[in-house]
Amino acid sequence: MADTPDTASGHFQPDGRPVDEQLADLRVQIDSVDQQLLSLLNRRARLAQAVGEVKKIDGSPVFRPDREIQVIEGLRQGNPGPVLPESIGPIWREIMSACRALEAKQRVAFLGPVGTFTEQAALKYFGSSIEPVLCANFDEVFRATEAGSADFGVIAIENSTEGVVARSLDLLLQSPLVVMGETSLLVQHNLLRSTPSQQGITAVAAHPQALAQCQGWLTQHLPQAERHAVSSNAEGARLAAADPSVAALASERAAAMFGLHVVQRAVQDEAHNRTRFVVLTRPERQPPSGPTGRDCTSLIASVDNRPGAVHDLLVPLKRHGVSMTRFESRPARSGQWEYFFFIDLAGHAAQDNVAAALDELRAQCSFFKVLGSYPLDVH
Repeated sequence: MADTPDTASGHFQPDGRPVDEQLADLRVQIDSVDQQLLSLLNRRARLAQAVGEVKKIDGSPVFRPDREIQVIEGLRQGNPGPVLPESIGPIWREIMSACRALEAKQRVAFLGPVGTFTEQAALKYFGSSIEPVLCANFDEVFRATEAGSADFGVIAIENSTEGVVARSLDLLLQSPLVVMGETSLLVQHNLLRSTPSQQGITAVAAHPQALAQCQGWLTQHLPQAERHAVSSNAEGARLAAADPSVAALASERAAAMFGLHVVQRAVQDEAHNRTRFVVLTRPERQPPSGPTGRDCTSLIASVDNRPGAVHDLLVPLKRHGVSMTRFESRPARSGQWEYFFFIDLAGHAAQDNVAAALDELRAQCSFFKVLGSYPLDVH
């Protein structure tokens, strides 16, 4: 009789036979389960295709992030184990990504070349069954998404160590694109090089944000090395692969892609260094998501330069019980010491209290733009 896992306890009960016999039986069972899983995945894919055909009737979008996040959250809450709750999201993202690709692969623009943290954020959010549109900088991500050569764009918006990405905020102010989603990554910068030694490094190439996030470590361990700001960390890795005297600050994925050694891991100054990314699209391309109970509303506002003007921005939020989770300012470049304020609110614009607060804010602002209401990512 073959050994089987004890389904009540979740543990396998050895029966004293030789290990190789027990392993052989277990592997036969795993192979059988894998075939059942594949059959179920294909069944799910056919159902997803049927959903796609129904969506075509009224022109509904293929990608519904609010629906996908609700599916993942429901599975996590109903998970009996032993699969870890944090493993469920990545698994189902890939399943849903593969099913979506049967209807149409999403074209996603992000900072290239391959191997950037922005690529990791795009894959984390959409899954790997996408058509990547590699861009040299954030401006190109916006242009590709605005022009329609990409369905979606992914940009870094803020870092827990260095704060906001100023260029992203400036582009959001000017662009017709809306924010439809967000995700974040724990960012670990590694020192990469074509040889496995720190000796002889004359320059370190990386994105300016990465150089800033690692400045303490670089000052202590590579004080003589020049710091070269480049368009992306992956571009720094490409330069390091071509020149043994150059090191890069980048991910392990970049090291594998460019054939580099990880000379030193986790050289960022803050251990819990996270970067938040937002997902952009044209408003006509993706109708707004409905409220999920875990939403964020992002907006830009400006008020006349008068005493108490910024305080007055906060009054409608307090009156209607809306929490502000982020408040950043950028110069209006008018020469009059005026500012645009980038604000994140907890909640969805379709909620009564949030809608009422937004209406009051709009009435008192000289400039007012809602960037989007969207579900917070399930990490």
